[in-house]
Amino acid sequence: MYLFDTDVLSNVVKKNPSPYLLKKLKKTPREFQFSSAINMAEIYYGAHRSPNRDKIIRVFDEKVFPNVIVLPFDEGSAKVYGKIKARLEKKGLSKSEPDLRIASIAIQHQLTLITSNTRHFKDIRGLNAENWIIY
Repeated sequence: MYLFDTDVLSNVVKKNPSPYLLKKLKKTPREFQFSSAINMAEIYYGAHRSPNRDKIIRVFDEKVFPNVIVLPFDEGSAKVYGKIKARLEKKGLSKSEPDLRIASIAIQHQLTLITSNTRHFKDIRGLNAENWIIY
């Protein structure tokens, strides 16, 4: 089962999406496809900064978000987040807050994170990440 990062959600609506990504998505049962409220927030934030706001929001609301199960950042995620952040700080490492929340949700639900930004998530113990955006 898989949790799709923001870059993956965005890639599927590009003019020329990754053929490898599309092939993997086609083979993955819909009930195994997840994303998070954090990723949705990043998409909506980007849309509201764009001159094409309404079009972007419509595409995601009609074609992307209905096809994934969107998970919240909840109490369980918060517990995982606290553990990850404290462990990284002890090592002198830092990660972006949204990335830590996304990783926490993936770990809590035992999902593999699908992202082209695997370096953003390195050093997070217990997180499995794969890159499906290959051209």
